[in-house]
Amino acid sequence: MALTLEQKKAVVAEVSDVAADALSAVVAEYRGMTVDQLTDMRQKARSGGVVLKVVKNTLVRRAVAGTELECMADQLTGPLLYAFSMEDPGSAARLMKDFSKEAEHLNVKLIAMSGQVYGAGDLDRFASLPNREQALAMLLGVMKAPVEKFVRTLAEPHTKMVRTVAAIKESKEAA
Repeated sequence: MALTLEQKKAVVAEVSDVAADALSAVVAEYRGMTVDQLTDMRQKARSGGVVLKVVKNTLVRRAVAGTELECMADQLTGPLLYAFSMEDPGSAARLMKDFSKEAEHLNVKLIAMSGQVYGAGDLDRFASLPNREQALAMLLGVMKAPVEKFVRTLAEPHTKMVRTVAAIKESKEAA
């Protein structure tokens, strides 16, 4: 059933809001997937901070105009599934990577992030991006490392002296 002009405007506004807030987008062809697979994918997407949309490509082109995801507008052809990462940049890529193992009909076409379009070959790279907690833990480790090294450096002369005295004591006891 065809959409009326008002319904199309509502869809464009909804997708535009999502695209404006999205950190990245993954576009995949879903032809051949079953309804159960799509339902399962939508459930996992909701829990992972990913918004999935199946929308006409012309409406998506209008919706992403003026956003960082506008770069992907030229490459939208065929029946496509749009996954928008809302919480961390790699969440949509992780979802697509996991589901492409289960559903052989799910073919990633492109990934858009920060105004650039990447090919399907970069899916593994985007899927391995850390989430917020992992990135903060990595940052904390980097910030903490110099302090730990400084403390170890300060403690090392005392430790060497204690080991030297212990070695002298052991050698005198043995003699």
